[in-house]
Amino acid sequence: MRNCKLVIAASQHPIRQLAICISQFAFRNLQYIRKRNMLMMTRTALLVTTLVVTFSIGFLKPAPADDGTYDVVVYGGSSAGVMAAVQAARMGKSVVVVAPEKHLGGLSVSGLGWTDSGRKEVIGGLAREFYQRIKQHYDQPESWRQQRPEDYSRYQPGSDAMWVFEPHVAEQAFERFIAEHHIPVHRNARLDREQGVVKQGTRVTSLTTLEGETFRGRMFIDATYEGDLMAAAGVSYTVGRESNAQYGETLNGVQTRRAASHQFEFPIDPYVTPGDPASGLLPRIHPGGPGEEGATDQRVQAYCFRLCLTDAPENRVPFPKPEGYDAQEYELLARYLRAGWRAAFRKFDPAPNRKTDTNNHGAFSTDNIGRNYDYPEASYDRRREIIAEHEQYEKGLMYFLANDPAVPADVREIMGRWGLSRDEFVETGHWPHQIYVREARRMVSETVHTEHDCRRRRPCPDPIGIGSYNMDSHNVQRYVDEQGHVRNEGDIQVSPRGPYLIAYGTIIPRAEECTNLLVPVCLSSSHIAYGSIRMEPVFMILAQAAATAACQAIDAGTTVQQADRAALHERLEADGQVLTIPPGSISPEGLDPSALPGIVIDDLAATRTGSWGHSSSVGGFIAEGYLHDGNSGRGTKRIRFAARVPKSSRYEVRLAYTANPNRATNVPVTIEHAAGRSRQKVDQKQQPPIDKMWVSLGTYEFSAKTAAAIIISNEDADGYVIADAVQLLPEFPQ
Repeated sequence: MRNCKLVIAASQHPIRQLAICISQFAFRNLQYIRKRNMLMMTRTALLVTTLVVTFSIGFLKPAPADDGTYDVVVYGGSSAGVMAAVQAARMGKSVVVVAPEKHLGGLSVSGLGWTDSGRKEVIGGLAREFYQRIKQHYDQPESWRQQRPEDYSRYQPGSDAMWVFEPHVAEQAFERFIAEHHIPVHRNARLDREQGVVKQGTRVTSLTTLEGETFRGRMFIDATYEGDLMAAAGVSYTVGRESNAQYGETLNGVQTRRAASHQFEFPIDPYVTPGDPASGLLPRIHPGGPGEEGATDQRVQAYCFRLCLTDAPENRVPFPKPEGYDAQEYELLARYLRAGWRAAFRKFDPAPNRKTDTNNHGAFSTDNIGRNYDYPEASYDRRREIIAEHEQYEKGLMYFLANDPAVPADVREIMGRWGLSRDEFVETGHWPHQIYVREARRMVSETVHTEHDCRRRRPCPDPIGIGSYNMDSHNVQRYVDEQGHVRNEGDIQVSPRGPYLIAYGTIIPRAEECTNLLVPVCLSSSHIAYGSIRMEPVFMILAQAAATAACQAIDAGTTVQQADRAALHERLEADGQVLTIPPGSISPEGLDPSALPGIVIDDLAATRTGSWGHSSSVGGFIAEGYLHDGNSGRGTKRIRFAARVPKSSRYEVRLAYTANPNRATNVPVTIEHAAGRSRQKVDQKQQPPIDKMWVSLGTYEFSAKTAAAIIISNEDADGYVIADAVQLLPEFPQ
């Protein structure tokens, strides 16, 4: 009853006091049920809770003050914006959503239906309630029009939530949240970024849109993907990639050595006339080198549209030929396909009713690499130009793959079965409403979430939510390497090995800059750490925390920096947020190569040919993980581990790999030594016999004058090929 008493004391109307207390009791009851794992009751409990909240909040909608001042002004109609507004309403505050877009829900309603959720057990609160509502929808037989539920593997009847969905279903869920809480929404209302933010000292007092509407508030939340309100309010931010040195990271800045995934699997000539640099570069390759490894730059990871495709004939719209289509824009892809690449359809992730969430996959795909660098700070007009160019590129790509004679017939035949979904995005020609802004501005506050926080290497004193997804950056640029072949740079996919805490300090500005603004989307984070945080469930989690802190600051008469962390933690947990890392959810770290005897060459120091994926899902590896060939591109992928021995002598060669039933039994390994070459086959299904990590490849003579080399290939391999590390141990150590 303590929480109810606190809210009643802060409320202004006795009926609202009772309504809020009843709604809080309902949410506590739902949390109790969750904690007891009574999942079969969750649907009924959630329905009762929804009815109670609809009654209690809707009975007397909190209204702005007489001068029109709202308690909370939310700028941005993303999933975070909706959840921030709902939480404010549930806490009895007047709230308004000022949305620069028309459709609420952000990327969750714009094609990103294959939720990048990470560890689902750490998603609670309003975020989990959203996915529970998705599950309720698909529990209805009439929701399945082009498919039976039993034929869709992601639908689990006994689960409490569903994590994959159609775009229109997600939009309906967000709109119901708004309607149930009677939250006013002003759509297509873009902030006047030059003169639209008024401050008194360190407090924002109002924002004005380009359309001339002014919204006054006591607290403000920037829930946009771009951070426009944050920037206009004079809050510090950054764009691009920090150097590794800035925060002592390893995965930030320019990344060529680690860019193993979504890489060209074959040597592809980059020139208009093959072999002739004077003929110029093909489109979508930038001149010049990638930059110094680990160095800072202002480039931004690639954007794309997440397409909702279908192969259901009655719902399929063939890919249109876009105006201004130029097949030469895709000549690099044509060469790649002619060289044998056939993984273009791997990220057609299945959604209900024979639809997809189609995401980027491979070296040349839906990511429009290098065409978005100025987007974060661009004017609205320039952003529209960038978005239009991305739409032109991606529409042309789909048409090219389905129709162009330069594409191999087998690829055209498969692509021809697919098309846009007739019942999605009807008003925009079945094209998503919103581009995927993976990263734009990022706030710089007193607390910056970095790679160290994702790896849990320092304490988090005031957690407000949990993340767990890979540290994931898409490619940033495409260039010509020293061998004269085209390469991609910037793709990083490194697991944090489990959940990690996110601090309250990451969503509040420095006190001297602004004291009544919270930023749950463009939060204070390094580039590579943001690659893990930037997932829709996490944005919703952080938005609920932001709204909670805003409401508590109003009640206490404090700034967001002075918020009572203990009270915030208590309220978030009471509302179902998960703020404690579950026991047993963190995987062990890999062994430090520098702590091992002999000469150890990790996969990051090896030279790769072809596209290799990074993983750490099977334990017992060296350093951060291991590489795998994706069980594809037979005979096209190699990794060369090279090192110069300190003195000519005989050395035992050991190979590290992680065993698994899906591994190849015949991995070809070549050892280049002083007497020539020796070849071995390794069965990677079998656990390595030495310390469950190493297998010996024999002892060989190596010369100090010539580099020793161990080469792993996937030629004729009958499963996944793993490359982790190589160790050279002197036969007669000094």
